[in-house]
Amino acid sequence: MLQKKICVLGPTGVGKTSLIKQFVEGIFSEKYLTSIGVKIDKKIVDSSFTPVQLMLWDLEGIDKYCGFNPRYLRGASAYIIVMDQTRSASFTEAVEIFKEAQKHSDIPAVLVINKHDLTPAMSWDNNSLEDLSAAFKGSFHTSAKTGHQVEEMFHFLATMLTE
Repeated sequence: MLQKKICVLGPTGVGKTSLIKQFVEGIFSEKYLTSIGVKIDKKIVDSSFTPVQLMLWDLEGIDKYCGFNPRYLRGASAYIIVMDQTRSASFTEAVEIFKEAQKHSDIPAVLVINKHDLTPAMSWDNNSLEDLSAAFKGSFHTSAKTGHQVEEMFHFLATMLTE
């Protein structure tokens, strides 16, 4: 069995922990708790070639008070950038995090636009979003609450990393 480290990055409050909980445990909680530092969860995924154990590093939200720490990317096979479709500011923050991560690593990245179950912010610039999506190996509109595309996104990652 292969083991792959995946870092989950994004601004505070975009649903990184909720996505992981939905994938690993199949649960969603309305209670919001800010992540501090890093929490690691594991789940085995059957990819098309071999089972893969994804080691999911849930990193604390990255914002102007808590900058990006590139040391977390060491040994990672890929990373996920999560943004919140209900907060346009999370788009700008996610772009900054992505650019910073690219400076320190050339591993593949997946874009996740979370909170698909909620009304999107009116000020999304679809052209900018399409341009950003093109820089990633894949992009997904997910809902940690309903589970929409959560399994598909992690299975995509597992398959991509074993091909």
